[in-house]
Amino acid sequence: MQYAYPVRLDPEPHGSAVNVSFPDVPEALTWGDDGAEALILALDCVTGALRGYISRGWPIPRPSPARGRPTVTLPPLIAAKLALYEAMRAQDVSAADLAARLGLAETAVRRLLDLDHRSHIDQVETALRSLGKRLEVTVRDAA
Repeated sequence: MQYAYPVRLDPEPHGSAVNVSFPDVPEALTWGDDGAEALILALDCVTGALRGYISRGWPIPRPSPARGRPTVTLPPLIAAKLALYEAMRAQDVSAADLAARLGLAETAVRRLLDLDHRSHIDQVETALRSLGKRLEVTVRDAA
């Protein structure tokens, strides 16, 4: 799955600020002084909201089609961590269960799910593989 969330940019009626919202992640709201700054801040905003989904045990929302809207694409490590979280939820595998499968401490698995922790992508890939998933990275030309 590609984690590229469409963004809605709404200029303030009286001023130059631009409000940012995500149709698929209603908790993710921010603003910038202009459209460029708003898009830069949007990545941290949606990542923070998705961090909250994980901490609450909620399902990760699927991105809807962009339909001409700008999108915020999550970095590969964060996307891989979200995929791991989703696979664990789908298979009803706890952090303790996954830790036992991988021969790790439960705290190590919790770090793999922590969007702020700088885990090694190969560790997340190994965890995904133990759940029957394969991690793939795609490189495309920049827009």
